[in-house]
Amino acid sequence: MAKRRVGWRPDKLRAMREAHGLTLEGAGERLRDVARSAGITQPAANFQTLWQHEQGEVYPGPHYRRAYCLLYRATEPELGFRNALPDEATLLKLTPSSDLHNGAHVLAVERALAQIAPGTDDSDGREVQQRIIDAWKRRHTGGDPNRPTLLMVGGFAGSGKSEFSRFISRLTGWPVLDKDPITRPLVERLLVELGSEPNDRHSAVYRDHVRPLEYQCLLETAYANVDCSISTVLSAPFVSEVTDVRWMRRLVNRCEARGVNVAVVWVQCDLETMHEYISFRSAARDSWKLQHWEEYAATIDPELRPAVPHLVVDNRLGSAISLTDQVRQVFGTVFS
Repeated sequence: MAKRRVGWRPDKLRAMREAHGLTLEGAGERLRDVARSAGITQPAANFQTLWQHEQGEVYPGPHYRRAYCLLYRATEPELGFRNALPDEATLLKLTPSSDLHNGAHVLAVERALAQIAPGTDDSDGREVQQRIIDAWKRRHTGGDPNRPTLLMVGGFAGSGKSEFSRFISRLTGWPVLDKDPITRPLVERLLVELGSEPNDRHSAVYRDHVRPLEYQCLLETAYANVDCSISTVLSAPFVSEVTDVRWMRRLVNRCEARGVNVAVVWVQCDLETMHEYISFRSAARDSWKLQHWEEYAATIDPELRPAVPHLVVDNRLGSAISLTDQVRQVFGTVFS
């Protein structure tokens, strides 16, 4: 029997499948199809594995849970994978595909963006939401009235910031600058030259000599867009940066001088979900974290927040990523 998860109800998954008139084999085929269409990792989805999920012998991994939610148009709590977060059940109100061309899709986008909540009293969440909605409308009708925006999406490793950044990019057309793919080749070579391992992300060599240059490269790339007044989504942990008021003030001043607004979005997540995401992506740079998880986890404060005005996306238990999966599927015809 698998380790029990809080709120896990395997019987709900079976009931949902039977309500849709699917056999185990049929459900497996549909799961593969929906994952392929959504551009997420395809599960093997053989009937033996699905049977184990429904019997409570194996807890579905993140790729299975995402595919199940897309297939059944339901949230993780509705499928019995976990308990709902406070108010989570009210977040997901999907607009039927048949309503995509009668104006209801705008309301559905607004509902999806409602997950971006003020993290401090002086954060204007509605303003940032409106910028994103206007940019999305501009892609189809023209006329974005807002100044360009540098949207900084931060959070600990495995919090879901890259997935959320891609969602915003698909919605708005703003380019994503993600720290890891932009700087990884340079970082790995530099670490080796300094006598460390290419996947080192924890030693003093990395923290003192490599990380500052890594973030400098990322910011210089972002400034190239800022100087051209191009709205940009910037994705990186930013743990030290967004808690440094002076660092943030320098960034805001430079952007303001070019007529660009800065908005900080912090992706909140719990340790268990971060561990699951990190394990699932199997990135070499995460090997030390996984091998020394207790030591690494002791350095993480799940309640950490930026020291500047910011917005918060609650991705505890994967709730925000589940929502963006659903919205991406429903709005596939109006994203491009």
